[in-house]
Amino acid sequence: MNGTGEQKNNAEGKTTRRRFLTLVIGVFASVNALVLGLPFIRSLVSVASKRKAGWSRVTDVGSLPEGQPVEVKFSATQEDAYHYANVLYSVWVIRHSSDKITVFSPVCPHLGCHFLWDPKMERFECPCHASEYSLDGKVLYGPAPRPLDVLPHKIEQGVLFVQWERFKVGTPDKIVI
Repeated sequence: MNGTGEQKNNAEGKTTRRRFLTLVIGVFASVNALVLGLPFIRSLVSVASKRKAGWSRVTDVGSLPEGQPVEVKFSATQEDAYHYANVLYSVWVIRHSSDKITVFSPVCPHLGCHFLWDPKMERFECPCHASEYSLDGKVLYGPAPRPLDVLPHKIEQGVLFVQWERFKVGTPDKIVI
């Protein structure tokens, strides 16, 4: 037999060093691709699904004065892929009765400034472009394209929970971003 016939028999019956190294390198490359690819795939899936934020505990309903807007600050956990951070938010809460509450986002729908309550004039005022809003959030004056944005909220066992959302500013439609 010549040399090529013997090599063919060796390659079919035994694992050569070259074949072993190719197999080991292939396994390591596959494991690395899987480990490095999982966060990327998860970030794509989470962006595609656009999960809503969870409910955040804000305050006890009994601590809110009736009929007066109160700015309440609360923290919520924000998730970005594998990064979790506590973020401080504020909302304007108006308690109408023990079971009826309105929660406004503090962001002006015109250009995104934070508005304030003026107790003397009894209205919300945006210091950036002079938009003014009534107690129920309707535009009284200024360039604001829509009323104040109401946030989803619920009351459980006397505690107010809010679901934080951001809305596109400068448009007449309330679009969640």
